[in-house]
Amino acid sequence: MKKIISLFVFVSIFTEMYGQSAAKAVYAEIGGPGLASANFDMRFQPREDGFGFRVGVGGFAIDGANILTVPVGINYLIGKDQKNYFEIGAGFTYINAKDTYASDNFSSSFGNLTLGYRLAPANGGFFFKAAITPVFGSGFFIPYYAGIAFGYKF
Repeated sequence: MKKIISLFVFVSIFTEMYGQSAAKAVYAEIGGPGLASANFDMRFQPREDGFGFRVGVGGFAIDGANILTVPVGINYLIGKDQKNYFEIGAGFTYINAKDTYASDNFSSSFGNLTLGYRLAPANGGFFFKAAITPVFGSGFFIPYYAGIAFGYKF
């Protein structure tokens, strides 16, 4: 938990210092690297396209099992019309799972890639994202995993 809090403190400081005029977005995503998550996305430079990052937190509970996910990644937006973008990216997701009916606790992470479409108007407003997000880890690879997201770009 300390690592997660430290990550969000770092993101807050980075955003305050370097992101005054950079494009930012907040969104909820189903599927994708966070499984079910709330995310923050920002460009590194004061422009609409180019390199940026995402960080989020998500989770859910099923039959006494509580799962926490923290997706983190770097992405690159390609587009000329200041609204529609092709997104490519890579990252990893930290997972912590606890079962209330057993003493088993599980902590791990997996890698992911992102290839998709992003609607993010230059003047802000409705944000939409749909992507193929292959995931991989120790002994597994799921090439056709995907996610969809809705939010607000500012």
